[in-house]
Amino acid sequence: QVQLVESGGGSVQPGGSLRLSCAASGFTFSNYRMSWYRQAPGKEREWVARISTTGWIRNYADTVKGRFTISRDNANNTVNLQMNSLKPEDTAVYYCNSFHLFSGEHWGQGTQVTVSS
Repeated sequence: QVQLVESGGGSVQPGGSLRLSCAASGFTFSNYRMSWYRQAPGKEREWVARISTTGWIRNYADTVKGRFTISRDNANNTVNLQMNSLKPEDTAVYYCNSFHLFSGEHWGQGTQVTVSS
């Protein structure tokens, strides 16, 4: 059974940092591209960052480039999102996503990030 479990969300002041983690199980993690998405209240879910199967290729949305860093540990089946210089507009539920061209994709249940003074 495929499972993606996010953790690390919480409340932080503007300018602060958080580190999200996603623990994967039930599939061959190293074969899947991994991504983070987010959904703010009243808005559609948007892509934030993705990392290739080997971790060599990383892409970011313009809104987070230079502030967020995605990484993965294929030995421990985890993907992380280090978020620095957080802004109120980063407030959202953050979701972990796994994707394989032939096997499809899966989603975690999400973790809340709130940036407020």
